[in-house]
Order: sequence, then C-alpha cells, then structure tokens
Amino acid sequence: MSAIADVQSSVDKRNMPINQVGIKNLRLPICIDSAQGTQQTVADLMMTVSLPADQKGTHMSRFIELMQAQQGNINFSVLRQLTQTMVQKLDAVAGKIKMNFPFFRQKHAPVTAITSLMDYQIELCGEISAGQYQQSIQVMVPVTSLCPCSKEISTYGAHNQRSHVTVTLMCHDEIRVEDIIDLVEQQASCSLYALLKRPDEKYVTEYAYDNPKFVEDMVRDIATTLKNNPKIISFTVESENFESIHNHSAYALIQYP
Repeated sequence: MSAIADVQSSVDKRNMPINQVGIKNLRLPICIDSAQGTQQTVADLMMTVSLPADQKGTHMSRFIELMQAQQGNINFSVLRQLTQTMVQKLDAVAGKIKMNFPFFRQKHAPVTAITSLMDYQIELCGEISAGQYQQSIQVMVPVTSLCPCSKEISTYGAHNQRSHVTVTLMCHDEIRVEDIIDLVEQQASCSLYALLKRPDEKYVTEYAYDNPKFVEDMVRDIATTLKNNPKIISFTVESENFESIHNHSAYALIQYP
C-alpha cells in the first residue's frame, strides 16, 4: 500500500509566515474550578499557532486531539500546560488558546434570600510568544448604574441603566472568577439578580438611588481596587452603560499601566 501524501508539510515558496493559524468556534463541554465546587459548562475555543514561511499548512487535527485528551478541571495551571503542549505538538514557536464560556453563580436576593442563578461571560487566554508564556482572564459583569446628575436635578427620581463591566486581567497567580465579580458588583450602584420579590425590588431600587455612579466613577473605582492587588500585572476595565433616556450607550475604559 502506497504512503498517503502529507501535503500540508510540503514546502511553501511564497516566503510569507503566518502569525496565527488554527481552529475557531470549537465547542466542547468543560469543567472549571469554582468556589462552589466543580462547574460544568460549554466553552467556545480558538486555538492557533504560528506557521513558518516555508511550511504550507499546519496540522489541524492535532488541536482537536489535544482537547479530546484533556481530563480534569480547567484552571490557569492546566491552561498553561495545554498551551505549551499545543506548541510542541504543532512544532511552532508561538501559540494561543482562548476559551469563552458562561459561568453561573448562585445568588441570594437581598431581603427574601430567595436563590437564583446569575450568568457571567468569561474568557481565559494562554499565549506563548517570543519564548514567554502569559495568561489573562476576562470577566463581563452586568450591574446597575444610576446617574448622579439625574438624581441631583430631578424631583421624582433618577434614571438608571443596566451596565456591562468588562475586566481583563493579566496576572501572576490564579484569581478566582468570584473575586472579580464581587469586586465589580461592590463598586456598582447595585448588583443584579435573576429573581427578585417585591421587598427585594424595593431594596435594590433604593440601594441604587443611594449609590449613584457615572460610567467614569465605575471604571475609576474598580481600577483603583485592582491597582492595589499584587497578583495583577496589568488590567483593562471598561463599562458600557445602556442608557434608558438616550438611544446610545455611555462608555469608559481604563488601561493600566
């Protein structure tokens, strides 16, 4: 039986290296660590490596093989190992793995203590470049913001918004998703809940009114807290406030350093 040709390993003569090549939108069930124990979710993955100028193609099947062989929970340590193994298996000098997935957290309503699940969008990223490994975590936290200006000038109340605060951290050590969520929610006018009864609704409405925040206040207060965390190398904080009295959003971003 004749050997099957390996076309992708053949020589390419265009002298054009590729920065990233691989697979995108690979959906797989994964298990992740959380404060409440192991959590099962579904991740959307992008896995890429660099390709030298003289190589025609990469070995796409090896990305799938790597993830199919993965056992156990995903955390920063496992992500680093996966990224290093991927680069080795693909004979590359650089590579990146991104995982996007929903994270669920049991929350208690502030007055009745009735429980419900809130979801948050998470992105984990591990990357090898120039011989160095770096990792980041991104968490999108929905919260309430109430306009200080509206409160000041209005007789009957103040307009508020549902805000999406996105925090992206590059860090030395593992940082729990729950800690990032807590930090953001503590700096908002009020946190969100999936399920509220009338006493809870009264509480969150009045709590937000007593804690007005501009979009500028939100990112500054969060950034000030992050800046003092020794685990964090750098961060980006951004907030998009979906206005209730305008057909546009208010937006702010801080990048440090």
